[in-house]
Amino acid sequence: MSNLVTREKLTRQVELMGEDAAQLIAQTRHSKELGEVRIKLLGRSGSLNNLLKEMGQLAAEDRPWYGELCNRLREEVTRLLAAQEEEFTQREKESTLLAEKIDLTLPGQMRARGSWHPVSLAQEQMESIFLGIGFSIVTGPEVETDYYNFQAMNIPKDHPAREMQDTFYLTDDLLLRTHTSPMQARTMERFAPQIPLKVIVPGKTYRRDEDATHTPMFHQIEGLYVDRDVSLAHLKGVLLHFAREMFGREREIRLRPSFFPFTEPSVEVDISCFHCGGTGCRLCKQTGWIEILGAGMVHPHVLQGSGYDPEEVNGFAFGLGIDRVAMLKFGLDDLRALFTNDVRLLKTFH
Repeated sequence: MSNLVTREKLTRQVELMGEDAAQLIAQTRHSKELGEVRIKLLGRSGSLNNLLKEMGQLAAEDRPWYGELCNRLREEVTRLLAAQEEEFTQREKESTLLAEKIDLTLPGQMRARGSWHPVSLAQEQMESIFLGIGFSIVTGPEVETDYYNFQAMNIPKDHPAREMQDTFYLTDDLLLRTHTSPMQARTMERFAPQIPLKVIVPGKTYRRDEDATHTPMFHQIEGLYVDRDVSLAHLKGVLLHFAREMFGREREIRLRPSFFPFTEPSVEVDISCFHCGGTGCRLCKQTGWIEILGAGMVHPHVLQGSGYDPEEVNGFAFGLGIDRVAMLKFGLDDLRALFTNDVRLLKTFH
């Protein structure tokens, strides 16, 4: 036994330090403060190391006993520190969960609901009508060549009909297509001499127009039917079916003579006014009829230039503006309203 200290004194010192350590740990309020206590107790200059300095004053036979006593104190302090750290971690988790808690009793935030654009609604319905009677949908390029946009449609470079389609040219030969009719020639070239050929071509077209009934970009849908022994009666039957499906079963149509370079004979097609029933109103300009589209029998030059023999087959074609149909169907007065992105208008089409 050491002459300087006794085992009882050392044991009491260790016990007192253990009590002090437990009290310090219990009084900590957060993880940062607990870290400072850890250093104070177990650090290089901490309380436990100060106790171990007493080892040098012990007799050799007492040192193992004292070392074991100090180790038990270290283990107990380490356990208390870990328990307190776990408690702080749990508190922080609970605090975070409370802060992020969703109060299900509060009213939700309503998100604005989108809707189909009226042009898309009209196009979808038109496509559905023609698909239902055996037509297929094809699409083509909006940047078109002069050949397919004009020449293949029987409109040579010096033809006055070009003035009716004031055009956005990109180069001397490339332009933004003025109608969807170029796909007549492209489709016939692809499938010739296959018959029957029944397609519709929806898409954007471009002309240098802008007023209440015209915009520089607009939407058209083209129709083409090529077979043997096709007549204007077939054309009228298809368009009458379309008019009644689109605007009501009471609709009638009439065909008036007209001129288009790529059809012969050519007709303008009117439908009986669905607003007044044909008695005359502002919408139909007191005539009882509303002009809806242009059509005709495919010109022999167009058939021949696209790979079909006009002596063996013939066909009809028609084209109408999807935007105009949307205006009529949904009661819009100004075509430009379709392209102003006014959500007040779109909300009416939920």
